[in-house]
Amino acid sequence: MTIPFEYQHASLAFEQFMLDARDISGLNTTNMAWNMVVGVLHTFRRRLPVQDALRFADVLPPVLRAIFVADWDTSEPPRAFDDRVAMTREVQALRAAHNFSPDTAIRDVAQALRRHVDGAALERVLATLPAGARDYWAV
Repeated sequence: MTIPFEYQHASLAFEQFMLDARDISGLNTTNMAWNMVVGVLHTFRRRLPVQDALRFADVLPPVLRAIFVADWDTSEPPRAFDDRVAMTREVQALRAAHNFSPDTAIRDVAQALRRHVDGAALERVLATLPAGARDYWAV
C-alpha cells in the first residue's frame, strides 16, 4: 500500500491552511497567525471530553490534528462553552506577548478550517458534540 496522499502532502496542506488563516484574519505573516491557530484549536479542545475531542481530531488534516492534541492535559475537566468574547480572550491569552489574534480569531480560523476539511464529515462530528461546538465553528 502506498502512503496516503494526506500524509505525503501534509506540510504543503498545512502551509496552505496557514496562508488562509493569515489572509482571512488580516495578519501580516503566518508566524503571527500561529498563536491564533493554536489558541483556537486548544480553546475548543478544552471544552470537550477526551473521546469527543479525538473524534473531532479525526476530521482534521494531519498537522492540524497534531497541533490539536499537542501539550494536552487530559486530566483537566472540560470547560463550558462560554460566549464568543470570553473564548476569544482565552485564545488571545496564549503566549500573550506574542499573540496577534484579532477579535475575529475564532471565526477566522473556522473559515480557514472549513476550506481544508471534508465539510460533511465536520458537520457530522459537530452534530454529536456538546452544545456550543457547532456555534464555535460557525462562520
